[in-house]
Amino acid sequence: MSSLPRAVVFDLDGTLVDTAPDLTAALNHVLPRVERGPVTVESVRTMVGQGLRKLIERSLVATGGVPDGADIDAMFVSAFEFYREHLIDQSVPFPAARDVLDHLTNDGVTLGVCTNKPAALSETLLGELDLIDYFAAILGGDSLAVKKPEAEHLLTTLAHMNVATQDAVMIGDSQADIEVARAAEVPVVAVSYGYTMIPVNELGADAIIDHLADLPETLLRFT
Repeated sequence: MSSLPRAVVFDLDGTLVDTAPDLTAALNHVLPRVERGPVTVESVRTMVGQGLRKLIERSLVATGGVPDGADIDAMFVSAFEFYREHLIDQSVPFPAARDVLDHLTNDGVTLGVCTNKPAALSETLLGELDLIDYFAAILGGDSLAVKKPEAEHLLTTLAHMNVATQDAVMIGDSQADIEVARAAEVPVVAVSYGYTMIPVNELGADAIIDHLADLPETLLRFT
């Protein structure tokens, strides 16, 4: 009889929580200072990844290119402060997220989060959404000197969970998630509803799910 893996590590934005609306609001807070914007939630869903600074740069490119003399650092500081103050205005867990986390933890699976979102924001977000207690470890993009797709980010998350790579599966939505899993030699499941600039079926995941509710059954393939 198949059993679930000992551990599952989740990406955060676009995998567990739909944060795009609040990220969009932060971008639209700063884009007018360079006479740009607004961007739409739909467009931001294809731009998220590698942090807020990169998201600002991508939003500038999407609205006409990075202007000469644009102060990206100042835009980042302003957008970050706005986002921190409006972290969960519109952000919600994806459908079935809580049920799936309950299912996995009730079956003894150790859970973690490996995200490029800053650790403090990640913990606040999960705390405000009443999800934080599910996770044995939460490592953000500033927890280490490296972040996804560098293998060390995922490997250190697993170390904090006291789990070996052969006992774990990564769940994510983007190229960085697939690449970090490959670098760490951990199987990876991609969600089709997340934030990615590359079609999910081109990312090279070991499995793709359309709904988080499908995750427990899909995980049985990896044991």
